[in-house]
Amino acid sequence: MTAALRLTDLTVSYYDRRPAVHHVSAEIPAGEMTAIVGPNGAGKSTLLKALLGLAPRVEGRIECTAKRIAYLPQQAEIDRSFPISVLDTVLLGRWSRFGAFGAARPVDLDDARRAIEEVGLSGLERRPIDTLSVGQFQRVLFARLLLQDADLVLLDEPFAAIDSRTVSDLMVVIRRWRDEKRTVVAVLHDFDQVRRDFPYALLLACELVDAGPTSRVLSPENLLRARALAESRDEPAGTCDVPLRLSA
Repeated sequence: MTAALRLTDLTVSYYDRRPAVHHVSAEIPAGEMTAIVGPNGAGKSTLLKALLGLAPRVEGRIECTAKRIAYLPQQAEIDRSFPISVLDTVLLGRWSRFGAFGAARPVDLDDARRAIEEVGLSGLERRPIDTLSVGQFQRVLFARLLLQDADLVLLDEPFAAIDSRTVSDLMVVIRRWRDEKRTVVAVLHDFDQVRRDFPYALLLACELVDAGPTSRVLSPENLLRARALAESRDEPAGTCDVPLRLSA
């Protein structure tokens, strides 16, 4: 199976802390849905930021075959106080094409309205985003991703604090991306959902515990090991645990 991402001995750290991700080597398959899972503080979001070049200190190697990457951050990282409408927020997905001083073309407007319809928000195009519920705003962000037309989609906790109907509707979008042979990588916490919807998984606990088919990765033995590693990191220590290097 072709790899969309290949990580080799990847270590990611912040300037005043020990590594958040330590010596990870793994492959993420192209055109598939892969979940990144692990205990709190396991380095899941940090790994996504490293893939985007947003982490302060990265060692090792990241190989990526995608030409275009789209990224959905956690909602807590987004300032919704800026006075902007649903339509204009979605159009930001085309920012790279028309830039700060360009104008959206008719085709961009048509695509934005179609994306808004696909995520179930028709009629709300002119609503300010600060008047939306958490679930509605997440739909807006998914519509913006649709306009980016990316080969690789990175999602950081896309279903946090949203209702089950919104989760179901957004999973339709994610499955459509998979059907279009796009690669989706999502940080998730709900193991039942991962087992149900994501064929592949990467289990982190600072180190890589396992990566590959979800049925194997989320085995009781692997989950116990991830928990033990996370608990050991919570204890006072001078260095990170001895690295476990496994390839997908």
